[in-house]
Amino acid sequence: MSTPQASFVLRGHNPDVLTCIANLSNDEVFTPPEMANAMLDLLAGRWAAAHDGADIWADPNVTFLDPFTKSGVFLREITRRLTDGLVRVFPDRVERVDHILTRQVYGIGITQLTALLARRSVYCSKYANGPRSIARSFDCEDGNIWFQRTEHAWTGGQKEYRADPLTGGEKVVYTHRRCRYCGAAEDSYGRGDELETHAYAFIHTDDIKARICELFGDTMQFDVVIGNPPYQLSDGGGAGTSARPIYNKFVEAAKGLDPRFMVMIIPSRWFAGGKGLDGFRSDMLHDRRIRTIVDYPNSREVFAGVDIAGGVCYFLWDRDTEDDCVVQTIEDGVTYSAVRRLDAHDIFIRDNRVLEIVERVNHRNTLRFSTLVSRRRPFDLDAALKPEDVGDLLLYTSSGDGYISREIVPKGLHLADQWKVLLSKTSSEHAGQTNKDGKKRVFSRIEVMPPGSVATESYLIVGPFSSQFESESAASYLRTKFVRFLVSSVLLTQNITRSMFEFVPVPHFSQLWTDELLYNEYELTCDSIDLIERSIKEI
Repeated sequence: MSTPQASFVLRGHNPDVLTCIANLSNDEVFTPPEMANAMLDLLAGRWAAAHDGADIWADPNVTFLDPFTKSGVFLREITRRLTDGLVRVFPDRVERVDHILTRQVYGIGITQLTALLARRSVYCSKYANGPRSIARSFDCEDGNIWFQRTEHAWTGGQKEYRADPLTGGEKVVYTHRRCRYCGAAEDSYGRGDELETHAYAFIHTDDIKARICELFGDTMQFDVVIGNPPYQLSDGGGAGTSARPIYNKFVEAAKGLDPRFMVMIIPSRWFAGGKGLDGFRSDMLHDRRIRTIVDYPNSREVFAGVDIAGGVCYFLWDRDTEDDCVVQTIEDGVTYSAVRRLDAHDIFIRDNRVLEIVERVNHRNTLRFSTLVSRRRPFDLDAALKPEDVGDLLLYTSSGDGYISREIVPKGLHLADQWKVLLSKTSSEHAGQTNKDGKKRVFSRIEVMPPGSVATESYLIVGPFSSQFESESAASYLRTKFVRFLVSSVLLTQNITRSMFEFVPVPHFSQLWTDELLYNEYELTCDSIDLIERSIKEI
C-alpha cells in the first residue's frame, strides 16, 4: 500500500531555520536567505529585460542548478517563487510543486551532510521519496539533489622507496602529492574513508557537460546556474597554512555548461588577481557578458561574523548579451552605483567613488609611483634573519633592527649605500576591514633609510633618492591619507606589492607633503576629500 505524500505548506518561520545554522568554515559559508533573494531578484530583473518583460517564475520550462548546494537556500527560495508564479499553469498545488521539484530545480551537494540538509530544506525530507517529502514522483532517495563521494586525482609528489610489508622487497611510493583538478594537498585531504574528501564533483572532471549528463540525463540543459561555491582548499604550503582559491574553478566549470544566466557569490579578491587567480581575473574583466557586480568590501555585511579578506561580491553573467557592467559597491547599507567597462584600467577599481578620484588624479599626472617601489625581497634577505652584534650595514627587521655584514647580502647592494624609504609589506589591518573607528591605517611602518642600510623581505624599498631631504619628502608623501587611500583602493589582501601603487602619482620631492597640499594640487571635490578623511586614519 502506498504511503500518502506530505502536503506542501510554506509557512512563515520566525526565525528562518537557515539563518540559525553555523557556517562550516570561512571557506564553505552558508548563504543567508536575504542574500539569496537579492541574487534571485537580480536574476528575475535581467530575465525580464531579455524576454520582453516575461516573469521567470511563471515559466514552467526554466531549469535551475545549484552545483555546490549547502543549506539548499537557493533551491528552496526558487521553489517558493515558482510555487507562487505557476499558479495559472498548474492550479493544483500538489501537482505544481511536484512539477517544480522534479522538472525545474536541481542541485549537487558538496558533502554528504550538506546534501541531506539541502534535501531537508527543499523536499522537507532528507529522502526525496520519503513519506514526508512534498515531491510525489521521485523513485530514489536523492531526488534531484545529487551527492556521491568523489576522490581526488593525486599527481606529482616526491618519490620514496619503502619496504613492502608483504614481500619484504622495496617498492616506490609518491608522497606530498596534489590533486590535478583542484590543487588540494594529499597531506591535508588524503584522510581515509571516514572523513569527507572535499573533492567536489563539479570541478573534478575533464568534461563538465558529460558529468552533468551522467548525473541528470543526456538531454539536461540548465537555463540558470546559481549559488555560493567553496572558496579555497589547503595546498600544503606554508607549514600547512597555505591555501589556494578554488571558487574560480567553479565559475569556469559553470560557464562550460553554457547556461543562459549565471549568478554566483564569491570572494572579491579576484579583483586584484594573485595566487592562481591572474588568468581568471583577466578573463572576468574582459568578459563583457558580466552585466552586474554587487560588491561588499566588508564581508560581515553579507555573512554575519565571517571575516573574508577583501570582502565578497556577487555577479550576474548573461550568455547572450555583451555590454558595459553595472558595478555597485555597498557599504554600511548604502549603495554606490555606476555603469562602466571592467577592463578600463589594468587594475580593477572596485569603488566608483574611488574611480572618480583616480581618473581626476591620473589625468593631471601620468607618472606612476609604482616605478619607485621595489619588488618583493629587494635584498633577498629572509624575514627570519637576525641582526648580528657587528657589521657594516644596518638591518631593518620586523623583530628589531641591528647590524649585519655586507658579505651576506645576496642582492640589491646598489641600494644599500643610497637614501631610500622603508615601507611595510604587510598592511596594518586585515584587508577589507577597518579599525573600530571605521578607518584604515594601511602602512604599519614608514621610515627613512640612510646609506649603509638594508631590510629583510618584510619590507619594500622606495627609491633611491639623491638626498636625505628627498627621502624625507617621499616619506611625508607616503604618510598622507591621500596616498594611503589610493593604495587601499586596490588592496584586497594584507600583502602590499608595487602594483598597488599604480594609481599613485609621482610628486616632486622638493617639499614635505600634507593632505591639504595634495587636495589643492589635484583640485579634489569636497565629497572626495570627505571620503578620504572618513576612510583613512591619521599617522
